[in-house]
Amino acid sequence: MNSEILFYTIISIIVINFIIDKVLNALNAKHYNDAIPVELSDVYDAADYNKSQAYKKTNYTFGILSSTFSFILTLAFLFFDGFEFVDNIARSYSENPIVIALIFFGIIMLGSDIISTPFSIYKTFVIEEQFGFNKTTIKTFIIDKLKGLLMMALVGGGILALIIWFYQQTQEQFWLYAWAIITVFTIFMNLFYARLIVPLFNKQTPLEDGTLREQISEYAQSVGFSLKHIFVIDGSKRSTKANAYFSGFGSEKRITLYDTLINDLEEEEIVAVLAHEVGHYKRNHIIFNLATSILLTGIMLFVLSVFISNPLLSNALGVKIPSFHVGLIAFGMLYSPISELIGLAMNYMSRQFEYQADDYAKTTYKAEPLITSLKKLSKNSLSNLTPHPSYVWMHYSHPTLLERIKNLRK
Repeated sequence: MNSEILFYTIISIIVINFIIDKVLNALNAKHYNDAIPVELSDVYDAADYNKSQAYKKTNYTFGILSSTFSFILTLAFLFFDGFEFVDNIARSYSENPIVIALIFFGIIMLGSDIISTPFSIYKTFVIEEQFGFNKTTIKTFIIDKLKGLLMMALVGGGILALIIWFYQQTQEQFWLYAWAIITVFTIFMNLFYARLIVPLFNKQTPLEDGTLREQISEYAQSVGFSLKHIFVIDGSKRSTKANAYFSGFGSEKRITLYDTLINDLEEEEIVAVLAHEVGHYKRNHIIFNLATSILLTGIMLFVLSVFISNPLLSNALGVKIPSFHVGLIAFGMLYSPISELIGLAMNYMSRQFEYQADDYAKTTYKAEPLITSLKKLSKNSLSNLTPHPSYVWMHYSHPTLLERIKNLRK
């Protein structure tokens, strides 16, 4: 195989992914006007249903425009040797492979962010604003953007530098060291994300004493779940959409409620949502997902180690001087079909886990408050109640609202 064949293989992967994505989106859009199932007839009134239809159609049109722009830009960058251009800029500043790689990825990431930011602004301040979701101020948006870029530079750059250093020292064995670094980082983030990262973007406060905390504590004790940390996060700082999530494990485990969730739901419904989150913990879903992620990362890094030294990877992207950083991008593009298949399997497992967590909540608490909470959350986020099955199969990490309600009422 020569570099030209590899180049057109990459182009084919990008084109096929784009076509599949557009076909699935079109199929999904055709179902927007399907009759609402009887079980969900009480989710929307006529005005809210019309609003949800308009929201879906607006996002569909926006998605076509933004993804097509990104698709054309990616192809143009490949056909006009954009990676060679950026690589030459990086090499003009240093001869050190680590410094070159950091400058190279810095330019790519910053350029990508500059191009995507207008779309992000439009999505936040026009679409989300139009439908009453947006609470983000211009100041918050800019600060979030700067913090995100800084974290990407420090954390992402640091890990990349370490991996390249190990590659220089050990060549084919580098994948073991890279795997160890990423594993430690993944476990650390799972444990301390809520304690270290979330406060950079949101304010977290312990749930104040009252009937809600009492009900949560009473439920936790009834299922033998030690829960000291219950926090409320100021989600309303950015959006009216509500959420709750479980993070950490061992002594670091905590449940975080969005303030919007507390405002939108009754106390009994909130406890039911928390029972679902406890179900994920009790059924070891968090540990399974963590272990699976680590295992799949190891497999990917091993495959990378087999091919990364081959100059064909860099040459396929039009870069004359072979390097680890350009080879990494080419490998990522070639590996994407495998990533898609893994994503499908993980989405399937995630949907099964959601059923299990729902069953746990039904068994240890009550089904009906969870059903009404799911309906309210769907209504308040203008969710699509009639998605196409193929779209669900490809993209949904949760079962549809209808499927979850049917399961809860078994």
